[in-house]
Amino acid sequence: MTSLRVLDVQNNTFGGVIPSSLLYNLKSLEYIDFSGNAFEGSLSLASLANNSNLEVFRLIHYNNRLVVNTEEPNWLPSFQLKAFSLSNCVLNKDANGVIPSFLKKQHHLRVVQLNHNGLIGNFPNWLLDNNLDLRQLELKGNNLSGSFYLTSNVNFVNLLIFDVSANIIEGELPSHFGYILPNLFYLNLSNNNLKGGIPSSMGSMHRLFTLDLSNNGFTGEIPEALTKDCESLSTLKLSSNNLQGQMLPRNFNLTYLEFLYLDNNYFTGEISPGILKSSLQVLDVSNNCLSGTLPNWIGDIKNLEVLMLSSNLLEGPLPLSFCNLHHLVLLDLSSNNLGPNIPPCANVTSMKFLHLANYTLVGNFPHLLSRASSIVTLDLRHNALSGEIPSWIGSLRNLKALLLQGNGFEGSIPLGLCSLKNMNILDLSNNNFCGQIPSCLKDLTFGKGGVSMDTYSTMESTKWFGSLDNYKGRFTIFDFSELFIDVQKFELEEVKFMTKSRLESYKRTVLKLMSGIDLSQNNLAGFIPPEVGLLSELRALNLSHNHLIGPIPEMFSNLKDVESLDLSYNSLTGPIPPQLTELYSLSNFRVAHNNLSGRTPNQKNQFATFDKASYEGNPLLCGAPLTSCDDSNKEQGTRTSLNHTMVDDYWREAFLWSFVGSYVVAFLGVVLFLYLNSYY
Repeated sequence: MTSLRVLDVQNNTFGGVIPSSLLYNLKSLEYIDFSGNAFEGSLSLASLANNSNLEVFRLIHYNNRLVVNTEEPNWLPSFQLKAFSLSNCVLNKDANGVIPSFLKKQHHLRVVQLNHNGLIGNFPNWLLDNNLDLRQLELKGNNLSGSFYLTSNVNFVNLLIFDVSANIIEGELPSHFGYILPNLFYLNLSNNNLKGGIPSSMGSMHRLFTLDLSNNGFTGEIPEALTKDCESLSTLKLSSNNLQGQMLPRNFNLTYLEFLYLDNNYFTGEISPGILKSSLQVLDVSNNCLSGTLPNWIGDIKNLEVLMLSSNLLEGPLPLSFCNLHHLVLLDLSSNNLGPNIPPCANVTSMKFLHLANYTLVGNFPHLLSRASSIVTLDLRHNALSGEIPSWIGSLRNLKALLLQGNGFEGSIPLGLCSLKNMNILDLSNNNFCGQIPSCLKDLTFGKGGVSMDTYSTMESTKWFGSLDNYKGRFTIFDFSELFIDVQKFELEEVKFMTKSRLESYKRTVLKLMSGIDLSQNNLAGFIPPEVGLLSELRALNLSHNHLIGPIPEMFSNLKDVESLDLSYNSLTGPIPPQLTELYSLSNFRVAHNNLSGRTPNQKNQFATFDKASYEGNPLLCGAPLTSCDDSNKEQGTRTSLNHTMVDDYWREAFLWSFVGSYVVAFLGVVLFLYLNSYY
């Protein structure tokens, strides 16, 4: 074993501790890969000190339970590393996470991956200066700060992947940034504090395939050189900056562009016709200041799968060419002045996510949606729709979120909704629904499964670049020219739902976990079906502002995951079930303005956090945080005693007045008798 040169145990289920003695004794190792396992405990890199032949070390962890000590006294490794990957670990548990200092002694590195390790300090410009053959540098998901100080007299022609996203790097990008990194294939500087303009020198990156500058503070316009000369660009992501001007420069010429994200900026003017020259699959320009109409040529973008134009100033009807978009998966036209309808020829058979909130829709529930057999999210909030929900709603078997808040729908809640076995979020609030709450709602899953959770990930794209090297004729190693890049994983779907008295936005993993029912502000009557308590994974339930009567079902104690429960402004009677105190996830509870009576639940667990606002408006309800029931009894006794005293005083006064009155009448009678007797 002492002559072992390759130790590769990647992508297994190994746990426990990595024995340091193993590494210390295997002095001939050239290649070590521990990635993709579940090791715990600690590992000291000082155990590698005897491996003078080591060229590749990879430990890309999954669970952040492995503590790696990168610094040891008197440890001066003599090896010449070519690839060093250490990600998702805890570095130096008792000290701050810093980039291993021994890397400063390395001058032949080709791959450095130090992702999600909690690193602090300034961006390590020395890694680039010391390793001119560096091809892949990844430092994402740390706390690195400072600015980029890249010398202008050195070209890093070998660097292909540069990812320092999700740090706190600040300042402006050097004007020569694109000139010194001419062969970059993948550049990700997103989620930092960068500001200033986007350097026009980025137009010199002719091989650039993916550029992500989102979630920074970049200002100004998009450089014309970027959208004209980066001919290989497939993904351009400039979301959430302070960019302005026209949506795209006039000489836009990115014919291979597939994914364009310009959302959450300040772009003005009309939708740029330059995108017709591209191969767009995803276009997101939501939350800008675009105006004008939706152009008729929009239907010529044949491969478009995601179109997000929400929260702009667009107006007018949808063009008939919209019907030529046969591959749309996600469509969001919310919060514009478009409408007032959807062309009946629109192809909705492949659509999974449709958002038309604040869209000025009028009339009945759109009949063309009866063909939307793949629909997962249907958002028609805050329109002017009316009439009843059609019975065919139950045929939309993949539906997970139905959002109809703020319309004029009427009639009973259709029983067809109970056929939607995959439902997670049901919002029928602020309508005119009447009748009783269907007890068959218990048949819905609300978080228990159904459609695969992957339905909220609209698509995933992976790209390969480069080739595999044969290392010294004996084995293939990761790096030196193999670059596997997960270019995009689209999780654009976002659902807004009122819970805990505020409008929340749910996306990605949180959206997959969210489940709720909102039937508030309708005309629903009758008893609350106890069967609703069987929805054990429900996280939000709002039945407020209706005309519900009867008791609060004791079965609500089965709602173990509920975080928000609002039953206020009804006509509920009886006591609050004491079993509700076992709802440990409950953080918002309201039963105000009903006719409830008896004691409030004991002030324990979550119920110790609820104030008077949760219970007010119930005259017969007592106990903390309201008036104590003992005080209420005393007050009632005092009031009763006072009433008896008042009655006694009343009769005493009545007796006195009657006595006086009788005396006066008798006196007057005697006087009258004597007068008449003397007269006659």
